[in-house]
Amino acid sequence: MEISSKDLSLNEKLKILADAAKYDVACTSSGSSRRGKKGMLGNTEAAGICHSFSSDGRCVSLLKILLSNECIYDCKYCLNRVSNDRVRTTFTPDEICTLVVEFYRRNYIEGLFLSSGIIKSPTYTMELMYQAIYLLRTKYHFNGYIHVKAIPGTSDELITNMGYLVDRMSVNLELPTIDGLKKLAPHKNPKKLVAPIRQIQNGIVDHRLMIGKDASMERSQSNKYLKHTIFQENPYQRIQTGSSPLTLADPSLKNTLRLQNNGKPASFVPAGQSTQMIIGATGESDLQLLSTTQKLYQQYDLKRVFYSAYVPLNEDSNLPALGTAPPLLREHRLYQADWLLRYYGFEAKELLSEKHPNFNVFLDPKCDWALGHMEHFPVEINRAPYETLLRVPGIGVKSAQRIVKARRFSSLDFEDLKKIGVVLKRAVYFITCKGKTQYPLKMDEDFILRNLLSQRDQTLPEVGNYQQLRLFDDSCFSDSQAVMKLLQS
Repeated sequence: MEISSKDLSLNEKLKILADAAKYDVACTSSGSSRRGKKGMLGNTEAAGICHSFSSDGRCVSLLKILLSNECIYDCKYCLNRVSNDRVRTTFTPDEICTLVVEFYRRNYIEGLFLSSGIIKSPTYTMELMYQAIYLLRTKYHFNGYIHVKAIPGTSDELITNMGYLVDRMSVNLELPTIDGLKKLAPHKNPKKLVAPIRQIQNGIVDHRLMIGKDASMERSQSNKYLKHTIFQENPYQRIQTGSSPLTLADPSLKNTLRLQNNGKPASFVPAGQSTQMIIGATGESDLQLLSTTQKLYQQYDLKRVFYSAYVPLNEDSNLPALGTAPPLLREHRLYQADWLLRYYGFEAKELLSEKHPNFNVFLDPKCDWALGHMEHFPVEINRAPYETLLRVPGIGVKSAQRIVKARRFSSLDFEDLKKIGVVLKRAVYFITCKGKTQYPLKMDEDFILRNLLSQRDQTLPEVGNYQQLRLFDDSCFSDSQAVMKLLQS
């Protein structure tokens, strides 16, 4: 169904384009689905607001929308593919600015997450997105957080210019293998997908070197205490293209963007870049997904890799059947494994193998690894090095650091570990204190497995809880002109 944008109000556009953005998970969401009720404020049933986290740990609310749900591509997994019968609409750059500024003034949001379908061409689409962000930064002087999706195939100049305007950029790989792309998105060129990732990385590196920092982005403070991480194994080596520096499309940006008022280099994508991979649309194993994740961190110095459990939206023989539950628990295990790669010193090949290519969905990846490597246990808490403590189930980064600090003054027992924050119901099977276990235990894999499984949380995520917060309560904003009235108030 093709309906012209001029036939839709701003409120109608917002409902369509906020809802269309909900399947992009390159930021966190509420996971709630409460509908609006008469006499009550708020509605979390549909899309509109997502959450991200600042460098100091604060949770910030972002307006999450598409510039347009029009698209020239026909990706089999996408709800907005060209072959689907959908109401199509597009925001103008001024409309995006109006929404962001007025919602920010009313304290609804603290920033913007902007993506889009492909209108006419990647470059044309990116030009519209650039216009919106440029207006926000220069005309409206919006200094809040902005995350923009870079469109593969767009011009290098637009990518560069956008990088000086936004806080974070991301390019969705969608599928982790070339075979998966050929099967579900044959029009997408793998080389064109990674080209903007490399360009953004090179821009970040240029800025970091200009201000006297190392080429690679800083990681968690805890990583400096580890002797071995995936980031140390393959230190980042920048690819020299040999091309001259890109010129700005708008010469006026030369001083305002590339240099600050104090003459120092302006930041380029200061919050780093990320990507997203779909889980469960194709037959890739967890080993393939995690190996791709590790390569992305090592080769492109990504800040985050996000995983999206596939929600069957289209009927196709190459996709899971409609009504199939999204693999939310599998997605959860991959996030846990991703955490182990980034903060705990693990590698993909340690956690999974060709013989065991998928995670046990009933156990977290660290417990699963520990049960397969009982030769490393039990670990003596009062003597084990920091990197060994991190591999004990139930001991996290903070508790491992507290253990190392506390045992300098006295030997620790199980009661001390409990106060420190160690999850003893998992750790007790893998540790000793002063050479003793907490109580007599069989160091037997089957025995430990049975006990761990009996403790696992049964409250798994509901299938329908992938939706995000809603901007408005339907009962309060049923009028198509409600938004305009609100913005004019």
